[in-house]
Amino acid sequence: MNFIVWLIVGGLVGWIASMIMRTDAQQGVLLNVVVGIIGAAVAGWLISPLVGIPSINQQFSVGAFVVSLLGAVVLLGIVNLFRRGRVR
Repeated sequence: MNFIVWLIVGGLVGWIASMIMRTDAQQGVLLNVVVGIIGAAVAGWLISPLVGIPSINQQFSVGAFVVSLLGAVVLLGIVNLFRRGRVR
């Protein structure tokens, strides 16, 4: 059951991050889920220790959702940097 919630929340985080970074038209549902899950992992590794809020992978809260969203936005920024040569 936890895996299904992880996929749903990862998809939501990835979708919101892709709307923020204006890459939603280029991505499908599967890529939104992947971006959300990897973004949450990046957030858990890099951002969570800095702000003291766990990512969505450790516990579900509004702060964890924001940290995971920030990780997904950073991930999309890095991908855009390599694909286009600029963050956008």
